[in-house]
Amino acid sequence: MNTLLHRSVIPIYTTRGDAEAFLVYPHLFNRLGEWIGWVTTDRQVYSVLGFYVGDLTAEPRIIRKRITASLRPHKTPPVPPPPLAVPATIPLPPMMGELRFGIMDVLLEEPERLHTMDGGEQRQDLE
Repeated sequence: MNTLLHRSVIPIYTTRGDAEAFLVYPHLFNRLGEWIGWVTTDRQVYSVLGFYVGDLTAEPRIIRKRITASLRPHKTPPVPPPPLAVPATIPLPPMMGELRFGIMDVLLEEPERLHTMDGGEQRQDLE
C-alpha cells in the first residue's frame, strides 16, 4: 500500500493535550493515518466532503465558534492523498490556553465532523 511517510507531520492536539489528528499540509489525517480533511492557506479546516469544520490555531488545535459551522460555503475537496504512516512517537503538547466562551475544541466536542471518506452524516447515500 502506498503511504505518505513522515514528511513534516504536525500533530494536532486537543485542549486536553491528546494528539487526535496529524497535518501533512494541506491534508489532515486521523490516528490511523486515514484522510479526514484539509487546511486552506488561511488555516480554515474542511472535512473530506468540503464542509467547514473550524480553524487551525498556532498551538496547534482546531477550534470554531459554536454558531458558525453552517455559515461557511462548501468547498471542493482536493484529491485524496494516500494514507499516512503515523509517527511512532509524538512530541509533548504545548501548554494550551483556555478557550473563550462560545469557542469549541472540535476534536474534543465534535470529532465526528472530521470523518473518513466512507463515514459521516453528511455523506450522500448510494441508493
